[in-house]
Amino acid sequence: MPHPKEIRSLSLNYVAAYDTESPACLEAVRRIVRMHEKHAAPATFFIVAQLLDANEAEYVALLKDNPLFEIASHSYTHMVLRDTPEFGKAGPVEQFPREIVDSKRRIEDAFGREVVGFRAPVSFVDGMKSAPEALRLLAEAKYRYVSSLAWGPSWSLPALLVRPFTYAEEGYPDLWEFPPCGWHENLLKGNNDCGPVRIGLFPPAMPETIPPRYIETPEEEFAYNNKPFIDKAVVDEMPLVSLIWHPWSLNRFDPDMRMLDMTFRYVRERGFSLGTFADLLEDMNRNR
Repeated sequence: MPHPKEIRSLSLNYVAAYDTESPACLEAVRRIVRMHEKHAAPATFFIVAQLLDANEAEYVALLKDNPLFEIASHSYTHMVLRDTPEFGKAGPVEQFPREIVDSKRRIEDAFGREVVGFRAPVSFVDGMKSAPEALRLLAEAKYRYVSSLAWGPSWSLPALLVRPFTYAEEGYPDLWEFPPCGWHENLLKGNNDCGPVRIGLFPPAMPETIPPRYIETPEEEFAYNNKPFIDKAVVDEMPLVSLIWHPWSLNRFDPDMRMLDMTFRYVRERGFSLGTFADLLEDMNRNR
């Protein structure tokens, strides 16, 4: 059922976004940047602020002055902010200000620009609705959007298409949720090295997205994850498609970034506008 505060839009928006969360991401980001420049495709990079303590100069050189890219926060240390059945209990609440507020300041100091977005580590089945202390800090720190609803029903995958909404019912009408969709691609590939994963929903909401095994090629990734959600968004007139990507995992599986190449070509063929989450924020606020 649609969220009562959802805003409908007739435009189709594709946002490429990257959970930049481990030391292995740096080399991957170099390759990702080249593919984005090839396609003149914007992107949002959600950065774990702790990475800047070791590699600030490299990330700044790659991302700061490129008008294609938005920089946003993915917390300070990738600490989980609410209890989850799959990833255990939240970190101590006294650390929340560092994860939410200090990460924003650290990234702003490094890149010399305002950070308006936050991607919650591991994300949740209903966004930030059951995390009132984190939600309060996000609003007080003047974030303008979060992207934290990234699981399907009952913590299943893939995450389904959900229209953007605000947290007005929780008391924060100016804070948007921009839900990503699809698989956490690292799990689709088995890149977490954890063996079989119990994440399927039965009956599946989108059977065409369920492979018989871990995928093995960029073409399979596009066929099972990217294309079905792009096509469904067109049919359902959804205002947002944003798949769940991790630079370290993309690079391990597909160092030539063939999947990105296929995806950027296809979304343009299907008539999507490519932008950042910050661009989408402006569009949604204009169309309230």
